[in-house]
Amino acid sequence: MDKQEKEFYGKLEAKGVSRRDFMKYCSALTATIGLSASYVPKVAEVFAAPKQRPPVVWLHFGECTGCTEAVLRTMYPWIDELVLDILSIEYQETIMAAAGEQAEQNLHDAVKKYEGKFICIVEGAVATAYDGAYGKVAGRTFLEIAKENCPKAAAVICLGTCSSFGGVQAAKPNPGGYKGVGDALGIKTLNIPGCPPNPVNLIGTVVNYLLMGKLPALDNLHRPMFAFAKTIHDQCPRRSHFEQGEFVTTFGSDEAARGYCLYKLGCRGPETYNNCPTAKFHGGTSWPIQAGHPCLGCSEPDFWDKMTPFYEEK
Repeated sequence: MDKQEKEFYGKLEAKGVSRRDFMKYCSALTATIGLSASYVPKVAEVFAAPKQRPPVVWLHFGECTGCTEAVLRTMYPWIDELVLDILSIEYQETIMAAAGEQAEQNLHDAVKKYEGKFICIVEGAVATAYDGAYGKVAGRTFLEIAKENCPKAAAVICLGTCSSFGGVQAAKPNPGGYKGVGDALGIKTLNIPGCPPNPVNLIGTVVNYLLMGKLPALDNLHRPMFAFAKTIHDQCPRRSHFEQGEFVTTFGSDEAARGYCLYKLGCRGPETYNNCPTAKFHGGTSWPIQAGHPCLGCSEPDFWDKMTPFYEEK
């Protein structure tokens, strides 16, 4: 174990995390992204002794910052390690110290310096109506900023349903003409939808890139197959209750306490592709259905229009 790795594990210990717990996380992450157990040491090395720090430009458009908030709560790596040790985040409005003209200069300099090499992570939908005038940063429309910077990236990762598919901004009547980045610009993007998305899926995508030198395989909606190949319903621990016809019809009922299926309360699990049941949230603690709430289908295109009214069986 070299000095860098010793320092990393020392930081983990200071946070109350044993090396054993960290390796369990690496095993789970390795399985999540579809790699064999032989890759676990290599995945651990990405965090403990990274050989490269890919430059990242993180753009915010029409959004609530919930996707950033989700990533800020990631574990192994914690956000400080993700920012300082694994990625080289050149621009990110929420966490950067710079503001105003200095921030804008940072964006310009980073894109110029790393053109064709940086990863562009985008959070939020892009307004396209009225020349994109429904959203601006520093006097420039979201559409202008996206057109100027996204095509210069080595890859564009859309984090969250808004940047992937338009999200709530694109819900009817959508006067701003909001669209996902790929649709707005006519470019190929890697989409990690969710409202918010699970940070494990972003970390898994980054780890795949660092290990393999390429982005993971994608489905027809450009979502990573390792996270979006199966429906919530296929993986749901309440599936047996669905098969037995055992449903919750009222929140707080005895059936709810017994963990019966939530389909009658409008669960959209059968229509929704995501790995929520296996990846969970908050360090693998829980996820909506485990907590007794039906899936709303937040990782699907146009879910605000197609999945509503929520809490009603379709």
